Amino acid sequence: MVDDRQDQIQNLQQRLQSLQELTGGIVGRANMASKLGYGYDGDRNIYTALGYKTDLLFSDYYAQYRRQDIAKAIIDRPVGATWRGGINLLESDDDNETSFEKKWKELESNLHIKSKMTRVDRLTGLGHYGVLLLGLDDVRNKEDFQKPVQIGGGRRLLYLKPLSEDSAQIKNWESNTSNERYGLPTIYELKITSPSSNSSTIIHAHHSRVIHVPSQLMESEVQGLPRLEAVFNRLKDLEKLVGASAEMFWRGARPGYQGKVDKEYQMTDDEVDKLQAQIDEYEHNLRRIMVNEGVDLEALAQQVADPKNHVDVQIEMISAITGIPKRILTGSERGEQASTQDRTNWLDLIQERREEYAEPCILRPTVDRLIEYKVLPTQVENQYSVQWQDLWAPSAKEKADVGKIRADALKAYGSMPANMDIVPPDAFYQLFLGLDEDQIELINEQREAEVNEEENEFAQGGEEGEE
Repeated sequence: MVDDRQDQIQNLQQRLQSLQELTGGIVGRANMASKLGYGYDGDRNIYTALGYKTDLLFSDYYAQYRRQDIAKAIIDRPVGATWRGGINLLESDDDNETSFEKKWKELESNLHIKSKMTRVDRLTGLGHYGVLLLGLDDVRNKEDFQKPVQIGGGRRLLYLKPLSEDSAQIKNWESNTSNERYGLPTIYELKITSPSSNSSTIIHAHHSRVIHVPSQLMESEVQGLPRLEAVFNRLKDLEKLVGASAEMFWRGARPGYQGKVDKEYQMTDDEVDKLQAQIDEYEHNLRRIMVNEGVDLEALAQQVADPKNHVDVQIEMISAITGIPKRILTGSERGEQASTQDRTNWLDLIQERREEYAEPCILRPTVDRLIEYKVLPTQVENQYSVQWQDLWAPSAKEKADVGKIRADALKAYGSMPANMDIVPPDAFYQLFLGLDEDQIELINEQREAEVNEEENEFAQGGEEGEE
């Protein structure tokens, strides 16, 4: 009886803590939102004047991502580049594959773990955080999700479920100040949608079954800054510019007409109705010629302006805050090669994102949890390295271009024997073709082998001639 009452008290305390955390967050955001956009000592609200929303919700970011091309590019381009290529986990430097490395490849092949991490990275960018639900084999019913993971002799991973902030609300927080998880979530309320029935099921999951992936962290260890928040106003400005320019062209490219009725001509009601019918047909592309009497129709001047410079300003501002080069953000590198500096800056950004976010916030927490639950077998816990695909590895086209340049240089060098007196072959290979010592050694070995083979063939031919 006493134990039940203590459990009830503890449950009430946890609920109170959760309510305080939620209320504090709402109040903090509300206070911040109430101060946004004010200028001239509070006399002017710029946000209201320009139509900007002050208190942004997950639904605002999600709608923007779903419907606006640039918003989608801001989220998808860095995520896609970060996780492009294979990911290997190495437990040792030798060529022998360990049981850990073998099991990881098996899990990746069966469950497509990298794909799930890519998805949670994308979902996280739409809100303050995202989660990965670990589907382990110790769950028999919905109620088992609330229990801590039972490690026992080792668990089996059945699935991974990426969820957004909207589908993974935090229900309870750790309120015990002496607990190492103080201020962190203890129970999540997850909304699992069934594609077949288009209905949702609510489950409550213990934190040990969830990988919490925050967005850009500031003070909180749980809730970061949504990736579209800092550029949300610019995205709205883009919608105004692009949408207004389309409407302007729609209305202005086809001129309007002004009708001047002859002062001495009196139109009957029937003629007015016929003229109105012709105008309606002309407006709706059912007629290209109008026949009338007593009315002079004069085309009005077209009102069409080029919005390119205004759009470029918004794109440049978005590029500046996101770090995504303008050509890569807009996709124009497909039509024209992005500059070398753009490519370098972009790859530096992706490398930093891998090292500072993708690996420590998504990949390693997931792998470490799988090691803890003995889904992945290890000899020394958490002693492994992550091998990403090389970002700077040349493409097939770049290799072909380099090969052609080297071939042309070698042809020019070999066409004049005097060149070899000025620059010895090995020096030419290293300084002008950019080959390393191993490549130069391989060339010399193959050239020496060919010379020896020619000498042997010549010697054998001489012996046959003497016979």
